Amino acid sequence: MKFLKYILVGIVFGIVLTKSEAVSWYRIYEMFHFQSFHMFGIIGTAVFTGVIGLQLFKRSKLKDIDGQPIVLADKDKGITNYLVGGLLFGLGWGLIGTCPGPIFILIGAGFFGVGIILIGALAGTYLYGLLKNKLPH
Repeated sequence: MKFLKYILVGIVFGIVLTKSEAVSWYRIYEMFHFQSFHMFGIIGTAVFTGVIGLQLFKRSKLKDIDGQPIVLADKDKGITNYLVGGLLFGLGWGLIGTCPGPIFILIGAGFFGVGIILIGALAGTYLYGLLKNKLPH
């Protein structure tokens, strides 16, 4: 019962993404061909909301469940790691037609073929874990 609130938030998040068509392969196809503003509007709203939320976190000195202050670490300087990571993520997103979050939503909606994509995403994450010390960061 401790994690019930997280499950409920995940279900609501899945419903919102499904109803907004953010999990639709066609909407993602339109975005990558610059044919529609729909996905750019959703992503832009998420970025804007994230910026506001992070600023509120930094300025209000919030504490976690244990009473410890929440500290947001600065990102490492560099551009190569962000360009390569973003390029790989974008290529995967464009080729598969979904990013990691909607994989679970699509499986929950009954598109069980997406399970293959989940296996690939987990394998890629595992492979990165094995190689991360050898990669430039």
